[in-house]
Amino acid sequence: MAKVKMKRTGFVLDMTPLVDIAFLLLTFFMFTAKFKSEAESEQKFQIKRPKASADTSKLPDKNLAIIKIAIDSVNTSDTSYYFEMTNEKDRQIVFSTAVGIDDAQRSKMQIKATLANLNTLVHDARTVNPNTKFAIDADKRIRFKWVNDCMEVMRKNLATAFNLVTDKNKECKFHQITQEFYYRI
Repeated sequence: MAKVKMKRTGFVLDMTPLVDIAFLLLTFFMFTAKFKSEAESEQKFQIKRPKASADTSKLPDKNLAIIKIAIDSVNTSDTSYYFEMTNEKDRQIVFSTAVGIDDAQRSKMQIKATLANLNTLVHDARTVNPNTKFAIDADKRIRFKWVNDCMEVMRKNLATAFNLVTDKNKECKFHQITQEFYYRI
């Protein structure tokens, strides 16, 4: 006599909720991701910013010229100035009229500059758009001479109001205690 095999009853898995969750996670990561700008992907240096205890203002999003003073990641004895502008139309005009810059650099988002070039770049940036704001993004390991020379160039071109880019420092306990004391009064 032949045995009768019982049919296996399998379970059914509904894939709809899994697909919904996968797309929700995908959209969440897409919306929260921070992408590098072209200038950040081109740079061959990393700036270690000094820490500051108060973060009172943010950098403006438009009409901003950033002067970066950085140490080269390959040759640590090489410190250089880099100039970048957020406004694309102004950047094209300033870079096209700048003296001492080759054609390969004119198409980039940021250019390596000397003090003489920096002087003309700051002057041209102020001439093209008088509403341009300036920021200095300097590495904390460089000597103050580099920052002082940059500020001197900006002073000569009447760009005396600028932002200094820093990282936010964790507040010390004394600072927190004094803040609490002032809030109670």
